[in-house]
Amino acid sequence: MGFFTSFFSGKTGNTAGDKQKSDQKNFDIFKYDGMRAQRMGRHDYAIRCFNEALAIMEDFETRSYLAQSYQQTNALDEARAQLERMAALEPEHTGTLLALANVCYMLEDYPAMAEAAQKAIDREEEGNAPAYYLLGKATHKQGDLIMAIAHLTKAVTLKDDYTEARLLRAEILAGMGQYAEATQDIEAILATNPESEEALLLRGKVREACGQAEAAEQDYRAIIEANPFNEQAYLQLGMLYIAQQKPAEAIAVLDEAIEQNPTCAQAYHERGRARLMQGDKEGSTEDMKKSLELAPDEAKSFNGEYRTQQLGNTGDILGL
Repeated sequence: MGFFTSFFSGKTGNTAGDKQKSDQKNFDIFKYDGMRAQRMGRHDYAIRCFNEALAIMEDFETRSYLAQSYQQTNALDEARAQLERMAALEPEHTGTLLALANVCYMLEDYPAMAEAAQKAIDREEEGNAPAYYLLGKATHKQGDLIMAIAHLTKAVTLKDDYTEARLLRAEILAGMGQYAEATQDIEAILATNPESEEALLLRGKVREACGQAEAAEQDYRAIIEANPFNEQAYLQLGMLYIAQQKPAEAIAVLDEAIEQNPTCAQAYHERGRARLMQGDKEGSTEDMKKSLELAPDEAKSFNGEYRTQQLGNTGDILGL
């Protein structure tokens, strides 16, 4: 009896051990097949593999890959669910919180974005520049411009060459009429990256607002020369010419914009304005109709961001 007890006990132990080995083997197969599929851009297959692997055992890394594939396929709610699960598994992992904040931004859930960014900040005593940047983005989207500037300033303080933070701060400052401070950020970006199209475009807008039309034109032209596919540069230059009562020049620029992108509703809208200035009512009507067809909810609100604003107080509000 003792022999059989010993035999069957040993067999039971081996069975449990065999199952564990089998589970690990199957987990590894699904995980690494998913990783290969992900590298090949086969995210649909990768998602299936990662889910099969996680059904066998919990694994933080596999969940991170699954979240990435969900994000790549624009399954943002699913990506968010995975990131929230990861944050619960490893609360001190700030990278997960930053990824969660980014997904919440894409989902336009700005309070949740701010919450995730704040948690990342709370977990690092020395400061986390990307977390402050994301908190600034979230706060900006919620309409609190002063706090947004404060968070972005903290990000720049922690990382002086933080281009994204400086650019967003410059955009907010320009929108508030703080053109001198906005220019400081723009010039800081251009000092290290003189070909930054975003910075040149914003500098052109600020220069327009400050009455420096010729300098603004140079910025827009520089962008177009470097990148003939920058749609916003064409639009800004076209609107600048319209503001200067130069419809022929505006039409020529907007013709190029439409040639580059025949579905750009704003280009048709602005060309319609320019044609009307020339007395071409029929051509203007055609362009306005095309603009409404392409973007019925947006066409009525097309205008320059800073051109119609009065110059505000240009004194410092950051003490820079």
